[in-house]
Amino acid sequence: MSLDLVTQCHECGLLQRNPPIPPGGGVRCPRCGCTLHRSRPDSLNRTLALTVAGIVLFVVANAFPFLTLQMQGGATETTLASGVLALYDQGEWQLAIVVLFTSILAPGLQLGLLLAVLLPLRLGLATPGLGVLFRYVKTLTPWGMMDVFLLGILVSVVKLADIAGILPGVSLFAFVLLIFVLAAAQAALDPDIVWSRVSLPASARRVPGRGDEVLACHVCELTLCADAAPRSHGHAHCPRCGEVLHWRKPRSIERTWALIAAAAICLVPANLLPIMRVTSLGQIQSDTILSGVIYLFHHGMWPLAVIVFVASVFVPMMKLTLLVYLNVSVQRGSRWRPRERTRLYRITEAVGRWSMVDIYVVAILVTMVQLGNLATIEAGPGAVFFAAAVVLTMFAAMAFDPRLIWDRLTWGNEERHHDSIRR
Repeated sequence: MSLDLVTQCHECGLLQRNPPIPPGGGVRCPRCGCTLHRSRPDSLNRTLALTVAGIVLFVVANAFPFLTLQMQGGATETTLASGVLALYDQGEWQLAIVVLFTSILAPGLQLGLLLAVLLPLRLGLATPGLGVLFRYVKTLTPWGMMDVFLLGILVSVVKLADIAGILPGVSLFAFVLLIFVLAAAQAALDPDIVWSRVSLPASARRVPGRGDEVLACHVCELTLCADAAPRSHGHAHCPRCGEVLHWRKPRSIERTWALIAAAAICLVPANLLPIMRVTSLGQIQSDTILSGVIYLFHHGMWPLAVIVFVASVFVPMMKLTLLVYLNVSVQRGSRWRPRERTRLYRITEAVGRWSMVDIYVVAILVTMVQLGNLATIEAGPGAVFFAAAVVLTMFAAMAFDPRLIWDRLTWGNEERHHDSIRR
């Protein structure tokens, strides 16, 4: 597998040579433990086959009925897009956009972009803009939340099981298979193979030496001398994927604080206001996030109740707490356990998306329970605030630069790092 000569770890900033990687092996940063590279055998063919299968399943999942609600002789069929349309019809266009993007658009675009990148590579064709297209694949990855949507389906079925019959449709089976196929495609994909096929100018291949200012792309992980990066509108750009390059993320601490504060403000009404209202035979019942957890406990579904509580209550608070701690520790110049603090950052990046489960439950229920005077479910004001809090915490984790954790420990060692690279 062809690798760049030098890599800068995107979590701790350590410059290091890339050793040869045996098939199935990997390379970890010796300082922070971040996985830098991993060799995946026959990556191109396996990922392309899984991508094609995923596109077929994606079409089936969106073209046929998803779930059917049977109640007192009537039946209501839903598709993946039904929840989006129902939210929009109720005037909750903000929620409709979030659900549409995370459950349909992001996974669909990811599959389409993968096909546009991998098929020409497999056929040996030169594709203009290959690096830019593949950059968008990585950008979309955290926003595709089909696995979280599946958990929302399970919660919704439990809530409706006592009042109606639920029949799975062809779309549901295709959707479940699609989750596993897309996960397998991501596991089989070796990004280094794709990046190695993107042509680079000779200046971008020069190994950084003593005194050189180094820039590293956090998308394609290209490490190059600052004077070799093309510039446009006052910014340096990666010559391989086109991403804007910075020595560190601009105003990382300030932007993270602003997003933390906004998310914390949104979490207050998100937990106090109802996320949905149930109207049954003229009686209105409002459900908050916590009351939904209590409902699952009372109906004996305590494993599912625990999952929802962790995802919707514990995870948002934990993520905010960790981000506050990381920001404060960087500002105070803490040298305490940088490797462990870097692991905490990885946790904040990984877990935040699962908090979206309650939003998906609302989207599913508002489209399935529209039975006129008998029963109707509408999204509550708390749902908008909760969705905003989830999105803001994800942006906050993206805004934080984990290399700041290590900067206080490495200021005096930059010359030694450059000397080791040159040797």
